[in-house]
Amino acid sequence: MTQLTTAKLCSEAKMFSDMESRHLEPSLFGVTDGKAVGTYLEHKFRAFLQERGFVFEAGNSASGIDFPGLGVDMKVTSIRQPQSSCPFKSARQKVYGLGYSLMVFVYGKSDDETSRTATLVITDTIFVEASQTGDFQMTSGLREILGREGNLDDVVAFLSERHLPVDEIALNNLAAEIMGNPPEQGYLTISNALQWRLQYTRVIEKAGTVQGVHAVYRGSKT
Repeated sequence: MTQLTTAKLCSEAKMFSDMESRHLEPSLFGVTDGKAVGTYLEHKFRAFLQERGFVFEAGNSASGIDFPGLGVDMKVTSIRQPQSSCPFKSARQKVYGLGYSLMVFVYGKSDDETSRTATLVITDTIFVEASQTGDFQMTSGLREILGREGNLDDVVAFLSERHLPVDEIALNNLAAEIMGNPPEQGYLTISNALQWRLQYTRVIEKAGTVQGVHAVYRGSKT
């Protein structure tokens, strides 16, 4: 048995993505529910890792992420609308990131009427480091303000205009934290909601070209 590491997780995800892209799956034929597809792929990847002899802490509702020992959550999303939901913990996540890394499997699904099977062609598998999981526009704007010698009032005004789900005291505390600890550049698009809505178009475009966003696997876009 081998302890799973982040590097091994990425190399195994690459191999899994290539294999899955050629697999004919009867149980997914005609299935249009993205959640069902996501559950299938998540379970299959975990089983794949176990079959390969890797030991890892299993995710549970308390940890909220798939690989708590590595600080990594797994996301599965269709290339047609690459997005997913994510538990809301605090407004800080939009500035400083989710608090964990993401392994994102992006797929295109095709059904074969003759064999009555489905194929999940993995178009992209991307590993986003925790430090890069903040909101792109939020972090870009804050970094620009701080780069122009913006002060606390400028940061408070910017945060207020973004309608963060936070009260005035918490907003001022966050602004003070930003002044002393500028955020890293994030690459997700995070929409305000009771659950964060994460959108991945930018990380798909940027993977392999910017710090902290890794192109683990590039497949067919057809």
